[in-house]
Amino acid sequence: MSQTVLHPTEAPPEESPKRRQVLDAATDLFLAHGYGAVSMEAVARRANVSKATLYAYFASKDELFATIVRERGLTTSLDASVFPEHVADLRAALEAIGQRVLRFMLKERTLAIYRIALAESERFPELGRAFHAAGPAKFCGLVRSWMALQQQAGLVRAADLDVATQQFMALLRSGVFMRASLAIPPAPAEAEIDATVTAAVDTWLRAFGTGQA
Repeated sequence: MSQTVLHPTEAPPEESPKRRQVLDAATDLFLAHGYGAVSMEAVARRANVSKATLYAYFASKDELFATIVRERGLTTSLDASVFPEHVADLRAALEAIGQRVLRFMLKERTLAIYRIALAESERFPELGRAFHAAGPAKFCGLVRSWMALQQQAGLVRAADLDVATQQFMALLRSGVFMRASLAIPPAPAEAEIDATVTAAVDTWLRAFGTGQA
């Protein structure tokens, strides 16, 4: 069983029309039928390419899924641009980051891919590894690097940055995201999203902030 290894700094190759056809077809099939029910042969048929062409682009189904996570909606809007280079107000910076992250996590496509990974990772461990490496682990690496800079600037306490990163993300995922991931109505209201982010930042600053900004 293959294991996809992805690096946070990886850039997608220049996309050819056939590669784009494959990603479009695979995205539609995964979202409609889940991971386990979709074969590479089905992707090739849907994309109208040969299996040889498909495997020339993607060596395995988990690599294909990981590429969708990385390039087609799960990380494209969460990159280094989320983080301000110069921070005068740590609370304001964290709230802006939290807003981007939570609103991204509440997008329908993000939720749909998350549900697939959650539902099928036990049967297909390679799916869980691919999803984690291309999505959560990649973005958490960016969060940790940014927090390290704030720690050097004296805005964040001398603490385990891995813990600080995971705590921040966990606070954002509480409540409103859990309900949305389970498709429990009503859809999150703007005020509820804002309140979730504010509460997450307040809690995180009490644990990890120095109070200097």
